[in-house]
Amino acid sequence: MTVHTTIDSPLGELLLVGEMSATATGGTALVSLSVPGQKGGAVVQDGWSEDADAFTEIVSQLRSYFDGELTRFDIECVEGGTEFQRRVWKALESIPYGTTVSYGDIARQIGAPRTAVRSVGTAIGRNPLLVVRPCHRVIGATGALTGYAGGLERKERLLVHEGAVQTA
Repeated sequence: MTVHTTIDSPLGELLLVGEMSATATGGTALVSLSVPGQKGGAVVQDGWSEDADAFTEIVSQLRSYFDGELTRFDIECVEGGTEFQRRVWKALESIPYGTTVSYGDIARQIGAPRTAVRSVGTAIGRNPLLVVRPCHRVIGATGALTGYAGGLERKERLLVHEGAVQTA
């Protein structure tokens, strides 16, 4: 069963979508975390149930992250995407809090050729778990903040929050 809720955050309202799971702490595995106006973000569908209580553990971790108390999420997530996307997304999960890497770094980490940087960027852009799967930590080779489905202002806000970049 698909459940959803919204919460306020420093990034604006977050839409959380999950599936009931017997193995997830709190009983819900996260399917999607979206922000308003996000390119490719989730939209509530007919048949989904609104259930804030199903997300208690996930919301607790998100609040701890935004309060500066949590640097790594421990949330069960629903697998999705292609095999290539899953490899890229797994690499995102290994980027330490407060650091950044380039798209080329991710390509190298997954063993993709240098020419795959655009494909890596596309896979990152399809990450359904903003914040939790830290695609905001991937920047251009020159250090420029590029490509974030939730908007570059939010990407900068997250990186400033983590101490990875200074405000402009």
